[in-house]
Amino acid sequence: MEKLRFRIKGWVSDEEFRELLEFSRYIGRVGGVSVFELDYSKMRGSGYTLKDVYSILSSIEGVVEEDLEAIRSAYLDEVTVYVRFGGDGFLRISSKAYLKGFFEKLGITPPYSPSERAFKVPPYLYARVVSELEKLGFNVVDEVGLLKSSKLPRDLVFNGELRDYQREALEAWERNGFQGVIALPTGSGKTVIAIAGVAKLSVKTLVVVYTKDHVKQWADAFKKFTDAHGMVGVYYGEEKNLAPITITTYQSAFRNTQLFAKHFALIVFDEAHHLPAEKFKHVALYMPSPYRMALSATPEREDGKHVEIFPLIGGVIYHKTASELAEKGYLAPFTVKKVKVRLTGDEWKRYEELRRRFQVLARGRRFQELVEDAKKGDRDAVEALKVHAEMRNIINYSEAKLKAVESIVKEELSKGSKIIVFTQYKGQAEEIASRVKGLLLHGELSESERERVLRAFKTAKTGVLVVTTVGDEGLDIPDANVGVLVSGTSSRRQFIQRLGRLLRPKPGKTAVLYEIVTAGTSEEYQARKRKEIL
Repeated sequence: MEKLRFRIKGWVSDEEFRELLEFSRYIGRVGGVSVFELDYSKMRGSGYTLKDVYSILSSIEGVVEEDLEAIRSAYLDEVTVYVRFGGDGFLRISSKAYLKGFFEKLGITPPYSPSERAFKVPPYLYARVVSELEKLGFNVVDEVGLLKSSKLPRDLVFNGELRDYQREALEAWERNGFQGVIALPTGSGKTVIAIAGVAKLSVKTLVVVYTKDHVKQWADAFKKFTDAHGMVGVYYGEEKNLAPITITTYQSAFRNTQLFAKHFALIVFDEAHHLPAEKFKHVALYMPSPYRMALSATPEREDGKHVEIFPLIGGVIYHKTASELAEKGYLAPFTVKKVKVRLTGDEWKRYEELRRRFQVLARGRRFQELVEDAKKGDRDAVEALKVHAEMRNIINYSEAKLKAVESIVKEELSKGSKIIVFTQYKGQAEEIASRVKGLLLHGELSESERERVLRAFKTAKTGVLVVTTVGDEGLDIPDANVGVLVSGTSSRRQFIQRLGRLLRPKPGKTAVLYEIVTAGTSEEYQARKRKEIL
């Protein structure tokens, strides 16, 4: 380390002299000036830092200014930490200071790159690392710059009105350092909350959505609720417009994370229950955005993986159920009616034979374990999945279930209802649409055909739309008031999303969701499990 000397004009007191010797050596007097040299061994032994030395010398009269400035420069160099991007998407944290202990206190152990003389830190920790370094008195040279230089070209003006729970959600997000997951049911206006949040911060923002339909819906919402003219762009497919407020899909965000990482201080994740998927989790990990908001009707996942992702966003900060908002009149009041049907004698006999066969082949393994074992070539697992599929078909195509759908649809159409029939399987959806003469929507339709079907149903005063899982997200039909759940899973998320399609408020509207459940089968367990969320 470079030897540093300092000079003091005139004389120092005995007390000052003794303190100076705690961290320096007295060289002597030259031309009436006392000369000292910093002794780093003494400094370490006495527990002094360059910052302490600078502070002490600043209080002593007669210290030569240029010497004091040299020590100040040395102190700043010693405590300066550089934060920048590396070519691999990780942040690089470098300094002459000892930082290993700092990272241990943060509870992380980032790898160290000797060639770069820097620690490699996941970008999602950017804001926390900078904040904690500054609290400890380090001079942080932040080359990422998203904390201080990411304002929009002008402040965004929000011209919408927030309901009381929407204001509460926004305030909770602000109290949590502009981070967190907001969990509200479909139809409650989560998009409006997020747009109000974007306006409040007025920083460059990336909105990540699940489908192309969502991209358009968000772009329209920014036009409706703000004065963001010319500041909103779409980065998806052939349209790649990197704007101060950019809307993209999860897939596009995954493919362009390193590009987006350099621009956006705020990231908004719509339909955030998708984030734990490995590719999408990558976006949350590798974006350094210091401000984060995630929106979901049901953030908890059946596989429990939400616990891996929510700490990357800031945790769940606000939650209201559909029942709570319906009680206050913000969502349409609703009822869930279970319609129990039974298999015919022949259907039941075959179902029981298959169930016993499945139990022998499965040997207590869970369904997902069977899937994994089947991929590895386990013959019993392969056969078990075939048996399970036949059991499922007996339930789905049972005459009693199909007749129940026909009966409900006939009765509700006579009342002028607008009905959405939810199924899990394309074949079942086709059969039901044929029987009730309804419109059909599934994932294999072309984009133009899908738009035609949705337009026809939206403009109809009454009618039936049969949808597969493609209708679980992004389906916006405000005047639909009746749902028929023919087949599904035990997923509470799927259940609340399907119920949410019916809950857009309208004067005099009461929504009804019929659950058709086959007695004595796995459907009874699934129905109990998914309704726990209510």
